Amino acid sequence: MNDKTIIEARHVTKEFQSDEGNDWKVLDDMNLTLEAGEVVAILGRSGAGKSTFLRILAGLIPASSGSVTYRGKELDGPNPGVALVFQTFALMPWLTVEANVELGLQARGVPRDERRKLALAAIDAIGLDGFETAYPKELSGGMRQRVGIARALVLKPDALFMDEPFSALDVLTAENLRQEVLKVWFAEHDSIKSILIVTHNIEEAVQMADRVVVLGSHPGRVIADVPITMDRPRDKQSDEFQTTVDFLYSVLTGRADKGDIRRKLQSKVRDKEAVNNSIKAEDLGARVLPDATPGGLAGLADVLSDNPGGMDMADLAAILSFEVDDLFPLIDAGLLLGIFDADNGHVRLTALGRKWQQADILKAKELFSTMILDHVPLVRVIDRALKNSDSKTLHGSLILDLLRAHHSDREAVQQFETAIGWGRYGELFDYDADDDRLTLDPENLDPAPRDGHIPPARQD
Repeated sequence: MNDKTIIEARHVTKEFQSDEGNDWKVLDDMNLTLEAGEVVAILGRSGAGKSTFLRILAGLIPASSGSVTYRGKELDGPNPGVALVFQTFALMPWLTVEANVELGLQARGVPRDERRKLALAAIDAIGLDGFETAYPKELSGGMRQRVGIARALVLKPDALFMDEPFSALDVLTAENLRQEVLKVWFAEHDSIKSILIVTHNIEEAVQMADRVVVLGSHPGRVIADVPITMDRPRDKQSDEFQTTVDFLYSVLTGRADKGDIRRKLQSKVRDKEAVNNSIKAEDLGARVLPDATPGGLAGLADVLSDNPGGMDMADLAAILSFEVDDLFPLIDAGLLLGIFDADNGHVRLTALGRKWQQADILKAKELFSTMILDHVPLVRVIDRALKNSDSKTLHGSLILDLLRAHHSDREAVQQFETAIGWGRYGELFDYDADDDRLTLDPENLDPAPRDGHIPPARQD
């Protein structure tokens, strides 16, 4: 650790216990150093453990293993050098703007006159001068978040932590507040040493951060640490900005061309092996089945079929009026099945995907059943279990128990439901929720291979 190091996390792991008593690992072997003079963004998909990690760094919850130090001293409670800005504003509705901003100072025992002076200065700095006596219900969402930011800034923290601070705001308000935060940051360098922001918005991370730490999921782990060297203010239309955004898309989808990106961005992607393992892993505990439906995949394939050269994810999201984060399960599912290919944030139909998209309904079902038997371990487990059963049926709870041994209850249910939807579409099996019974589809009883293909279940 050097004199610039403010917070350091080493080998942090966090596990929770599910309702069934199973351990659920949210974070695995996380390492991070936050130094004075930098803005760092933690970027990851929903469920990657970003907010959990932020709370461990803030000392609000303990790590299961590993350590977090503040200025070289290991934390054993709330981090004294951190102030937090939350997504949901977290204001006291019965207090005025000024009183809300003074809360942290009051907790520190700052005298009333000094509290007021500091609070008014922070309110003015964040653009709320004239609203000191207003109550939260009188303010717009953007103004309420400004109060939350002022409440954090007035504490003059070594590290300002921001947890998805702009996600609850409309696009224009969020953009304005990002710029305001950066202005305050540059003006307050002497008292606020660093900023750590959690986000799933890739453009936000590139716009604000000096360094973007990318988390993989299930469990959360650092898969890339990307320096952002562009001068500020940053032009979103510039080639360098778009190249960086495309690269981060590719990291999140596990399709980064790391050699090419190093040349383009002069960045070093760490933990390549962790990314590759997450792509190639075949056991149930190593990969979470994407939450996507065959209908959704077919719809996305239809859109891509009109663009033979493929489309950037950002453009695809805009056409569909989706958040990019909402596209990831569909993209992941398509990559898993071989329907899509992705390179640096650019998605296209594969030859198999085009064949599936152009097929009639019966042929499409046959192709889909082959794809899921080839590439989805959970579907193979269900298929094999049903074929090995004398009655060709089994309780769905047996599969859920198997999944719960590796995943949280929520993830287990989601994967089970996704596998059922895929298996039904491929005419492999059916499920009666009332009786909790899985049943082999009559079309799957025929021992003759479909379309000349012998699924893995029939080779065992």
